[in-house]
Amino acid sequence: MRIIGFSGKSGTGKSFASAELCGKLGIEAVIDDGLFIEKGNIIAGISAKKQPTRLGAVKTAIFTDEKHRSSVAGAIKESGITSIMVIGTSDRMVDEICERLEIGKPDEYIHIEDVSTPEQIEKARRLRASAGTHIIPAPTMQVKKQFSGYFLDPRKGFRKDEHGKGQSSEKTLVRPTYSYMGDFVISDKVISDIVEHLAKDEEAVSDVLWVASTNGEEGMYIRIIIRGWYGAAVRKAAESLQKRVWQAVSYMTAFNILGIEVEIREFNMKNEKSA
Repeated sequence: MRIIGFSGKSGTGKSFASAELCGKLGIEAVIDDGLFIEKGNIIAGISAKKQPTRLGAVKTAIFTDEKHRSSVAGAIKESGITSIMVIGTSDRMVDEICERLEIGKPDEYIHIEDVSTPEQIEKARRLRASAGTHIIPAPTMQVKKQFSGYFLDPRKGFRKDEHGKGQSSEKTLVRPTYSYMGDFVISDKVISDIVEHLAKDEEAVSDVLWVASTNGEEGMYIRIIIRGWYGAAVRKAAESLQKRVWQAVSYMTAFNILGIEVEIREFNMKNEKSA
């Protein structure tokens, strides 16, 4: 397997530059901050960018946890890839990652200074220092499962592959609120208020009787119980509410919504909503 080591100091824009570099060199996959990413898809791993401390991030990035290490090493073997880029803050770190994942030593080392201008590196450093932002070289929908509750921004781009053909690419800008801006808590009342506000636009819905949300590491489940108007198209309204709640809560809270259940429990006999 062809192995490329890509190194540079923390915050210099390695993850941002890696997608274009992989396209240019025809590299199929990347090891970046604890993640195994193949052709833009997160296949295995845990992101170091989720860790609350710098020491925890370093340990995750170099795969010190045996369960984490073995899952990624196994995924690489099963993938059948013939080329991979390993990203680290130094050549020594790249070597350590390669050794832990049992993929062999790099055939070539590339440094961030080889592919980015001093101005680009300085800009990346300023963004890291001022906003605490990180780039993950994978689409937002791939990243969101691991970063439920973090603010994510897609960064779409255009790159050329090793044959000069153009193709679109997407990276994700992550703002880890727990690490940089204190605790981030969404109360049940917030979710309930969003649901009740959206329900007012559904003519077939009389009242929202109950809203409960359960938040886990991978995302949030929401359960809604409504009362409908007898004879109205309540099922259609429930499906519409389900979709609109998913869109609104995903956008407003940054949580990954795993599921929304809407139960129609009662009916009102009146033909119009009460004042």
